[in-house]
Amino acid sequence: MLFGKTILITGVASGIGARTAELAGQLGADVIGVDLREPAEHQGIFVKADISSKAGVDDLVARLPQRLDALCNVAGLSGNTGAAPTLAVNFYGLRALSEALAPRLREGGAIVNVASIAGFGWRANLNRAASMVGIDGFPDVAKVIADHSLKNEEGYPVSKELLLLWTFRAAHQELFKSRGIRVNAVSPGPVETPILKQFRSVLGDARVDSDIARVGRAGTSGDIAPVVLFLCSDGARWINGANVPVDGGLEASINAEVLGF
Repeated sequence: MLFGKTILITGVASGIGARTAELAGQLGADVIGVDLREPAEHQGIFVKADISSKAGVDDLVARLPQRLDALCNVAGLSGNTGAAPTLAVNFYGLRALSEALAPRLREGGAIVNVASIAGFGWRANLNRAASMVGIDGFPDVAKVIADHSLKNEEGYPVSKELLLLWTFRAAHQELFKSRGIRVNAVSPGPVETPILKQFRSVLGDARVDSDIARVGRAGTSGDIAPVVLFLCSDGARWINGANVPVDGGLEASINAEVLGF
């Protein structure tokens, strides 16, 4: 279902992005990989780019083809560099890239955002998330953080809260809906990738170990990539505005605890 499709994948230098690109190529897709660092091995075409600013997004878009079938927003920061760069890449840059490429995505194409179980709190923080998502364009991220009294250590979970809320909204925005472009998210739990050590420093060993213990093991990139690519395929043509937890049952366990069932 991916044979002959052109799929743009960000964050291909390591982890989930690298495995998604590899698998997409194996399934017959033409892959365009994007990252700030060039991967040791990569499928298809590689474009070096930085989406942490409007200028960086504009530069990337100018170097991309006029027609794409799907966009996989996998690139992300762990939060260890602070809230401002994390929000810039994980949400505002990702959103700017998606909006800029919407006219190039074929009708019936797809956008898949890699969110996280860390964004689970979007409901509890709905007013804040809605306010931050409601800011158009690529804002002054430092000002947004100050205006919303965001703590530096909150950068990663908040970025994923915003990403989930925007996914639900974007699926019904005219920019995407008018052309039948589906916008979905995948939320992994802890995954054994190079960035996991950074998550431990940001979220703490206790939180990460507890999440892993709930489901028996950490995930792997190979657990996540097939779901991302399924959502790119025509087999997912009736899935839109959804968040798929790919976490071994972690969200279900947390729901049971939080909601008391």
